[in-house]
Parts: sequence; C-alpha cells; structure tokens
Amino acid sequence: MRILSVNVGKVAPLLVDDRGALKKQVMSGIRKTPVSTLSHAHHIAVNPSGLEGDEQADASVHGGRDKAVYVYPYEHYAVWETMRLQVLKVDEKLPHGFMGENLTVTGLDETKVWVGDVLEIGSARFRVVSPRQPCYKFNARMGFKQASRMMVQSGYTGFYLEVLETGHLQAGDSITIKPGDRDLRLDEMHRMWSEGS
Repeated sequence: MRILSVNVGKVAPLLVDDRGALKKQVMSGIRKTPVSTLSHAHHIAVNPSGLEGDEQADASVHGGRDKAVYVYPYEHYAVWETMRLQVLKVDEKLPHGFMGENLTVTGLDETKVWVGDVLEIGSARFRVVSPRQPCYKFNARMGFKQASRMMVQSGYTGFYLEVLETGHLQAGDSITIKPGDRDLRLDEMHRMWSEGS
C-alpha cells in the first residue's frame, strides 16, 4: 500500500450540464494535477484543512475537517477508462488526479479500510471518514452524465480522510493502517447509503 501520486488543484470554472441542453459554469476544484510522482517525488505539506496548494470550492462536498483529503485507488482507473471508451468512444489513459483525488494510491481500496481507521502516511496521520458521494461535477469531469450513477453502482468511490496530525508526504510513501473500532467497513457504509437513497 503506497502513494503513486499526490495531486492538488485550484478552484476554477467548470462547465456543467444544466437540464440537458443548457450549459452553466460553476466553480470547482475537481481538476487535480500531480505535484509529487514516483519519478519526481518531493514532500508536500499536510495542513489541518488538507494538502498545501489544494483548493475546494464547496466544503459541503469536498473539504472541511471531515473531507480534507480525498483518496482514490489506482486499480479502479481501468474501469473508468473502459466506461469512457464505451460511452464517449474515447480511448485514453487517464492521468493521476483525474477523479479529483488528492492521493492516487495502490494496494488500498474501499474493502480494506473501516470508518475510524487511522492511516499513517509520511509524517502525517489521518482518520478514514467516509466514501465519496459523487455529484454533477463528477459527470462534467468524466464527460458523461451517467458517471456519478456508475460510481455509486460500482462502489468504486474512493474515500475521505480527516487530518489528525499535520506533516509531510510524497509519492512512494507507504501507507500503514492502524485499526479503529472496526464497527463499519467503508464499502458497507457506501452500500447503506446507496440502498437508503
């Protein structure tokens, strides 16, 4: 379990569908780009509100204390590349950060962590809080309106972390899990949410 890339983004206009044919512009920080990769690793500061250089437009969906850092498993990328090929006829390798995640990781997915688990990465510590609940901005980022629904149906949501201890991290850092109470696994929480909606 390790970080493949650390990704940050600034808040910028995003063009989204508004009831089909109309388009409107909203502010979003969903466009993340790698600032630390395996081939160019350097330390990124972790602050109480997230990663240095990262911005969020709407703290109710990403940001704030409980959603300071978003983690996404690289293993899910192939599924999204296939979906884009089928829906958009676009055959391309998606860059790390494309899902809007701050940390693109390998070896760690939603079935391996529980709400309340503590992750030690670099010199920082985090608490697993919740799976992602995608919104219309994810549809705009992926390029098709069914993307959010497909994320919910697949369970390939990634997850949010709260910062417990500030520090630094970089691509290549290993991830250590310190078990919490282990009452609710992350994929079980997602299933409860999706079945309740």
